[in-house]
Amino acid sequence: MSPVAHFFTGWVFANCFDLEQRDRALITLACVAPDVNGLGVIPELLTRNSSHPLLWFSLYHHSLHTLTFALVIAALAFALAAQKWSSLLALLSFHVHLFEDVLGSRGPDGYQWPISYLAPFSSSLQLAWRGQWGLNAWPNVLIAIMLLLVTLWLAWRGGFSPLEMFSAGADSSLVAALRRRFPARTAV
Repeated sequence: MSPVAHFFTGWVFANCFDLEQRDRALITLACVAPDVNGLGVIPELLTRNSSHPLLWFSLYHHSLHTLTFALVIAALAFALAAQKWSSLLALLSFHVHLFEDVLGSRGPDGYQWPISYLAPFSSSLQLAWRGQWGLNAWPNVLIAIMLLLVTLWLAWRGGFSPLEMFSAGADSSLVAALRRRFPARTAV
């Protein structure tokens, strides 16, 4: 799945619990964290026509999809969370990302991106599913649209959106716009 879909998955998951803003952000970011090495696509694209291309994305994508990195993310969440049990939710959110990738992240060339879960210590456990659909397949598009709609509904209902992580003003503007467009029905 795309990093955007993972972001919305993490946000929706975090909103299943009564959490403070910081903890919602940590759980949301934990769901995106395995793809942080996807930023390697930038130097790869910039150097692809050079004599020494940097294949950081091609060689290392999914290298952080491991139990080791999951535990690092959980430890960081524990250190930063207002409610310490949120670190367990961050660990679970990380694993939801892995589940989503096993379901639908096959490349355009048919490569399935197996997840070497115990790396760097062992390559004995490879997570893969032979029915894995393509990254741009309709199930991923449908899931992303559904997650976006649920995110907007949660923002309308709860009074905060994922934008709270970046800008309080943008967050309140989005919520206000949603509530103006879809006013709450009053009981008669």
